[in-house]
Parts: sequence; C-alpha cells; structure tokens
Amino acid sequence: MRFKDQVHFIRRNMKKNRLRVFMTILATTMACAFLVVLSSVGFGIQKTITDMTMSQQVVTEIQVYGKSDGKDVKKADLEKYDNVKAVVERTTVNEPVKAKLGDRTNTNSTLVFTNMDDELKSNMELEKGRTAKSENEIVVGYNFAKYLWTKKDSEDYEKEISKSQVNYDEIKQPKGFTKDVLNKTIQLNVTKTNDETGKVDGEKSYDFKIVGITKKPNTDWQEDNSIFVSNSFKRDFSKFLDLSKDSSSVEKSTKVYADKFDHVEQLSNDLMDDGYQVMSVTTQLKGANTFFLVFKIGLIFVGCIAVIISAIGIFNTMTMAVTERTQEIGIMKAIGASPSIIRRMFLMESAYIGILGCVIGIIISYGVSYLVNLVVPMILAATSGSDAGDLNYTFSYIPLSLVVIAVVICGGVAVLSGMNPARKATKTNVLTALRREL
Repeated sequence: MRFKDQVHFIRRNMKKNRLRVFMTILATTMACAFLVVLSSVGFGIQKTITDMTMSQQVVTEIQVYGKSDGKDVKKADLEKYDNVKAVVERTTVNEPVKAKLGDRTNTNSTLVFTNMDDELKSNMELEKGRTAKSENEIVVGYNFAKYLWTKKDSEDYEKEISKSQVNYDEIKQPKGFTKDVLNKTIQLNVTKTNDETGKVDGEKSYDFKIVGITKKPNTDWQEDNSIFVSNSFKRDFSKFLDLSKDSSSVEKSTKVYADKFDHVEQLSNDLMDDGYQVMSVTTQLKGANTFFLVFKIGLIFVGCIAVIISAIGIFNTMTMAVTERTQEIGIMKAIGASPSIIRRMFLMESAYIGILGCVIGIIISYGVSYLVNLVVPMILAATSGSDAGDLNYTFSYIPLSLVVIAVVICGGVAVLSGMNPARKATKTNVLTALRREL
C-alpha cells in the first residue's frame, strides 16, 4: 500500500467519527495550551530580569574588585588577556565637591579621575561633545545640569524637606540649569577634611571647561552626576589631596571591557581562574539562570500532567478505532498488508491527532500570552495607581525553544498513546475479523 493511500485511508476513517476525533483534538489542544502558557510565565520572568540586568550596565563591562591573594590589580596584567578591548582605572574622590556655574552650585557631583584614551576605547557613550583632550577639559554626567541650583532653590528645597508631614517623593525638585552646559567653564571647589576631627583643613578651586556630556542612563531611576577629569591633572591635584591607594579620600576601581558580548563569559572565567574577583553581566545572571532552569522544568512538568491526561483520550479513541475497524484490518491482512503497515497507519492517526491539537494549542497560547502582557500591567497599574507604561515587564514569553518542547512532548505522548492500540491491530486474527459482523 502506497503512503498516499495510507493517508487517504486514515482521513476517511477519521471522518466517520468526526465528533469523537474533534473532542480528542480539543482535549489535546487545551492540554498543549496549558503547558505552553504555564511555562511561558517562567520564560517571561527570566526575560524580564535578564533585560533589566543588561539595561543597567554596559554588557561588555567586567568589574574587577581585586585578587584573592591580596596582591594589587595591575592594568598591564589585565591587558594581556585575549578579547580585552580596554582596561579603565578610575579614582573617585570621596571629599565634598562643589561645581559652580555663575550663581548656580552643584553639591551632589562625584569627582572621578580617569584616562580619557581608555574611556574612548571602552566606548564611553556621549550625548553631546567629545572626550577631554587636555588637562583643563572635563566630561560631565547627563544629570549634572539638573543639580545646578541657585541659593534660593537650595533654601526652598531644604525648607520643604524640613517639613516632617511632607513625603520626600512628593517634593518637587528645582529645575536646575535648563540651558546647555556644553563648552561652559565651571569652577570646581574641593574640600579637604581631617579624618580624625572631621574638620575642614582647606579648600582649593580649579577651573574646567565642559567638552562632553555622557549619554542618558538606560533606566529612569538612574542618574549620572559625575565629573570626569583626565588623569593628567592628578599631579596638580595630588599636591592638595592625598590620592594614594591607602587614602580614605579616594576610592579606586578597575573595569575590563571585552571586545564583544560573546567573549564576556569566557573572559570572566579566565580572570576568576587566575584569582581575580570579578562581576559581570554573565556572573550576575549565572545564578539566576540556574534558578529559572529548575523553575521552568517544574512548570513544564506540571503542564505535562495535562498532556498525559489528554493522552488517555487519544488512547481511548484509538482503541475504539481498532475495535470498529476489525473487519477492515482483516481484509487488509488477507490481501497481503504487512503488520508494519497496519501499525504505521494507526500510529500516524494518533500522531495526527496529537500534532494537530498541538499546533492549534500553540496558536491559542500566543494569543493568551499577548493578552496577559496587555491586561496584567493595566490591572497592576489600576491597583497601584501608577501608569501601565511604567511597568516594562514581560509576564509571558514564548520562545521558539518552548514551542519545540511542546511539539515534542505532545507529539511523543500521542504516538505512545497509540502504540498499544496499533500493536493490538497487528495481532488481529484474519478469520475472526472476516467472520465478524458490524
């Protein structure tokens, strides 16, 4: 019997019992949709956490905190590793810093010394301007101008804060400097504080020209109010303030940048193998990915219970089909049909039911997933009083891998459900089948 004839025979027999086959396919569809939608919650939560983590920092950045043996981290040693694009060493000043522009003062800035050439190699993203090329040029953070307040602005803001009945979140901050600060010259006042007494030992002023503004942070709650000064100016600055590694006035940090994201995990592992204490996107997500792998397996297992229940329906349908077609099976065997062909026909029928139900279930799952991601933020926004647009969360996500898993599970269970009825069909006695009256 040709394959085409087998398919025609299967379709003809399924049309004889349309209602029964329809109900079996419906059960398989519901089971598959339940499996996919339930598992998509785990994939959605993982995607949300991954996207949030990757949006909060440069994906090629590896933070180096030190070595396990206590030795100093040397830039030259880090540059020897493969796939290293740049190594950036920053020195952050912990002393009070005031940046003045005309009658406005910014007291919330952080002064950072860095190598501008290395920053350029690491692709420091700028909203405007360029990186500093001389000692008296600086790059400021995106929110630097926001905190350039007049004396009156500061006094009014302090008065609002002093009112105990006012919630800090409801206090409206001054607008700051609304004009462009690019190419403006600011006066930077740095205060030296005595570690023992806490008193001010002195104050020194420097003039700098703003030649660049960093790019806006990826998330709304992040702010960049830093002032980046070239390392070439540290010589003059160190005459006033102790910039040694043991000084409490400064904090040193080292960051390694991979040439592309695909090499971050391997580079992080190489550094950790050599005793470096590091943190990167891949190390942050490693533990989370392990947790979500177990979580998703658990959800898929629960969904499989529904698929197994639907398999009982397929088993009953195929068993009844074998019973009803006993005479047809006997005729096929009498005219020379081999047991393998008969077995294949019934397995194809059960697989057809399983795969058709799976396909319809996946289509329904995508619709349900879309509605979940559309409706749930609205419900949460209504209950919390916030804007639905602020909830950039993925509550349900169906990747291609989940679709493949669902097809394999549903198709495999359907075939297994038809194994016993198909085996029963091959063992049908020809004479008994031909004498049977339907």
